[in-house]
Amino acid sequence: MGMLSMKIVILVILSSLVFASPIRINTEVPLYDLLPHAEIYIDKTQLLTLKEVQTKEGEFLKNEKKLLGFGYAPNFDVWVKFTLKNETDKTMVKILEYDNTITSEIELFEESNLTSSKEGLYYISSGRKTINPIFKISLAPQESKTYYLKARSYVTALIMKLNLWEREHFYEKEISHQLCLALFFGAMSILAIYNLFLFFFTKDVSYLYYVLYIVGVMVHHGIYVGLANIYILNQEWIVRLIGLSPFIVAFPIVALALFSRSFLRIQQYPLLGKILNIYLIVFTLFLFATLFTNTLHPYRNIFFISLLVYLFIVALYAAVKKNRQAYFILFGWVTILIAFFFMYLSSAGIFNIYEHMRYFIELCIVLEALIFSIALADRIKQLQKDKEIANETLMHQQKNEQQRLELKVKEKTKNLNVALEEKELLLKELNHRVKNNMQMIVSLVRLQKDEISDETLQDILQTVHNRINAMSHLHELLYKQETILHVNAYDYFSLLMEEFEDSSEKDIAIHFDIKTDLKIDQAMYCGLILNELVTNAFKYAFPNGTGNIHILLDKMGTHYRLRVYDDGVGYNEEKISNSLGLVLVKTLALQQLRGEMRIDSTQGVRVEIIWSEHD
Repeated sequence: MGMLSMKIVILVILSSLVFASPIRINTEVPLYDLLPHAEIYIDKTQLLTLKEVQTKEGEFLKNEKKLLGFGYAPNFDVWVKFTLKNETDKTMVKILEYDNTITSEIELFEESNLTSSKEGLYYISSGRKTINPIFKISLAPQESKTYYLKARSYVTALIMKLNLWEREHFYEKEISHQLCLALFFGAMSILAIYNLFLFFFTKDVSYLYYVLYIVGVMVHHGIYVGLANIYILNQEWIVRLIGLSPFIVAFPIVALALFSRSFLRIQQYPLLGKILNIYLIVFTLFLFATLFTNTLHPYRNIFFISLLVYLFIVALYAAVKKNRQAYFILFGWVTILIAFFFMYLSSAGIFNIYEHMRYFIELCIVLEALIFSIALADRIKQLQKDKEIANETLMHQQKNEQQRLELKVKEKTKNLNVALEEKELLLKELNHRVKNNMQMIVSLVRLQKDEISDETLQDILQTVHNRINAMSHLHELLYKQETILHVNAYDYFSLLMEEFEDSSEKDIAIHFDIKTDLKIDQAMYCGLILNELVTNAFKYAFPNGTGNIHILLDKMGTHYRLRVYDDGVGYNEEKISNSLGLVLVKTLALQQLRGEMRIDSTQGVRVEIIWSEHD
């Protein structure tokens, strides 16, 4: 037993010596991959100190991979042991880069020094301006040192890659790397602003969801690649956001799901839309549940991936249904699923895509964003096309409706014209019958007057005769003319005065100055007024049998003015103020025409009546 134990100890020591062969470094090689030359130990207790780890030398395992992925590993620490030897005769200062910015804690120990240098997501130094955690390693000429590096990750996948750089080459690489990341975030910002303006102009919520998706991707990727950690967020905010990492990861996925639902109009596929709505509710409840228990963390990626796969299936189904927008979405989904697939392979340590294409994920994200932006632009084009088609249809309908209305208007107009013609004929017939009836009454009055020898009664009957005749002449004019709204005042007044000139033996001249027409009702009142005034003038104004009567009618703005005057002897207003004729004139002028009346009998008789056309 003693000899067997001794052989085992010797074998372990020899194995350790083989595994612990130092990495020989010089100034000619700019970059060394350390992990293929290192040994790995898993501390599942997470309690071991450097001294305790050094007693586990026989349990360190040789590693040959350039990148190690342990997945989500909050329950163990990973120790990496490696030895460096300076082959030169000069002091060398190298940069050790831990090529993963989101590992929670990283500690670097020298074999003979129990104190460590700390880095990682929770220990970002205020002066650090590099994306990844770095440590400075100094080696004297021909010096050999063994280092122990401990890494742990609480909330994200534990991925390890160690690069040993010449300082100048490292900072050249760092500047180039940060510039490429800046271009990536600049491109994403431009796309976000562009689509935000489109949302404001179109009010289409699809653009808003897409802007939220881009912002979510930028926040997630800014933390994932470390750019936000060193330039934007302080240590306190980093710790807070890391605690909300499920929501940071889920936010762009949910925004993308809402964008897909709105953009593809999933409501036209009721079953798929209902399943998606239920899934989003369950997904949200699951995320809140992860804040209170760690047991659900291993299932988080399953939820994320399943939602993405379901959205891909929805896009595929919509494409099969000839949904034009689905082709763009499908292409974008293929791009982003490829990116997530390779991210998963890298985090699991199966295949490191970054070794072959450094910015593969960024290129996929930008390409996917461009595809979706093109899809949104195509949506505008399609909506514009639909709008043009709708406008053409509307114009065609309007044209048809206009033609229908024109035909209907023509038909109605024709019917109205027929009705109007019938009405005019009826009115003319009515005026003709009224005129005939009045002429019959006038004839009866004339016959009656001829049979009476009493001059007073004859005078009374003559007055009645003249008054009826005044209205009869008006109906006669209405029967003859085309319109019944207005009466030619000159024709009407002339027709009235012919009766006086023909029936009187006196040499009295009647002069007209008529400058306007009259409405029917106003013409009738004016005719009666003229009849009374001229009758009185013929009776009383010219005892010698000769004289002149002037009749003037004009319009001043909105007021009519009727003037009747003669060059006769006048009259005494006090004696005849109560005569029936004068009372009738005043009644017609003041109450029927609602005008003003002035009488001057100093030199002949001058009567002036003014009334408004609106009365």
